[in-house]
Amino acid sequence: MRKPTPNTDALKFIPGSPVMKSGSREFLAGDDTRSSPLARSLLSVEGVKSVFFGPDFISINKQSHVGWPTMKPEIYSLLMEFFSASDRPVVQEGPIEENTGPLDTRIHDDDSEVVAMIKELLDTRVRPAIQEDGGDLEYKGFNEETGVVQLMLKGSCRGCDSSAVTLKSGIERMLMHYVPEVQSVEQVQSEEEKMAEDEFAKFEARLRGGGKTVNL
Repeated sequence: MRKPTPNTDALKFIPGSPVMKSGSREFLAGDDTRSSPLARSLLSVEGVKSVFFGPDFISINKQSHVGWPTMKPEIYSLLMEFFSASDRPVVQEGPIEENTGPLDTRIHDDDSEVVAMIKELLDTRVRPAIQEDGGDLEYKGFNEETGVVQLMLKGSCRGCDSSAVTLKSGIERMLMHYVPEVQSVEQVQSEEEKMAEDEFAKFEARLRGGGKTVNL
């Protein structure tokens, strides 16, 4: 079974059995996939940019120029083969990471009361809603001086045009309501996204320079 997401370049696949026992994992093109043969197989499909494993779903992001009709048959085949013929875990985790739940929102003894509240809200109120659309988030930190919460969006939320709206009108508003110390929520980009933006900026600079190479 598959479900559309707000991101037209992402689909949420539901195999009908548990995917991750706890937590979630995301693999991008070029990542080390030795811990997940399924991720390696899915990333080998032409056009696949990233694979996200949630509790009971798999979100796949594609390159915009490749159409889903050419990709879905191979994706379906790989998913059916894995889940019907194997009881192996989707991701082989080490003994320390196994069954620990989301690491980013785990509350530590040295967390302030504000940080603990932010983590609890993200884990119990925000994460389930985002996972319904095939995405997830990662808590990256809270600046107690500026009141800024930093989050990284994953899965179908990665690169989605509506992610900024989700961040501001949904997550930010809720956190500011329950935690007065929160002043805003900002999205943190992955290294891959930063590199892509840098390359696009260089490309635009070359266009403005009449095709000449521009060193940035």
